[in-house]
Amino acid sequence: MAKRVLILSSSPRRGGNSDRLCDEFRRGAEEAGHQVEKIFLRDFTIHYCTGCGVCSREGRPCPQQDDAARIVDLMVRADVIVMASPVYFYTMSAQMKTLIDRSCARYTEISGKEFYLLLTAAEPDRQLMLRTVDTFQGFFDCLEEARLRRSILCSGVWNVGEVEGHAALQEAYEAGRNC
Repeated sequence: MAKRVLILSSSPRRGGNSDRLCDEFRRGAEEAGHQVEKIFLRDFTIHYCTGCGVCSREGRPCPQQDDAARIVDLMVRADVIVMASPVYFYTMSAQMKTLIDRSCARYTEISGKEFYLLLTAAEPDRQLMLRTVDTFQGFFDCLEEARLRRSILCSGVWNVGEVEGHAALQEAYEAGRNC
C-alpha cells in the first residue's frame, strides 16, 4: 500500500551531505510507489516559538504568520516522516529544532507516524551521534504511537560531497524502498 512520505531536510546547504541522504531516501520511496514530498526547511520562513501560550492554553492556532503551520499540517497528514539534519555540537540543526518547537499547536495530531532519521556529522565516532538521536527521541516521546523505524548515521563527513560513496547513501535508499 502506498504511503504518504514527508521528508524534512534541515540542511542549510542545498545538496549538502544530509540533503543528499534525503534524495536517496526519496528515490527509494518513489521507486516503491510511495507518494513523497520533500521540504527543504531553508526555503521556508519559520519563526521561533514565542511561548505566548495561545496554542496550548487557549487551544487556538499559533498567531504567527509564517510557513510553520503549512509544514506541520503536512506532518499531520503524512504516514512516514523523515527528519534529516546535519549534527552541530552533537544535536540537530536549529532549523529542525525550530520546526519541532512550532509543532506545539498540533503535536497531539502527529500520532501513529513512522519516523526515520538521516544524520550526518563531521565527527568520525558514530557512537557520539547517538546523543542527537536522543534529542529527537525526546520529541517522539511526546507523540502518540510514534515509531522510530531507523536512524541512519553518516559520520566523518563535513564538506559538501563527502557523503558520496558512503554506505549511508545506500542505507537511505534501501530505507526508502522499504518504508
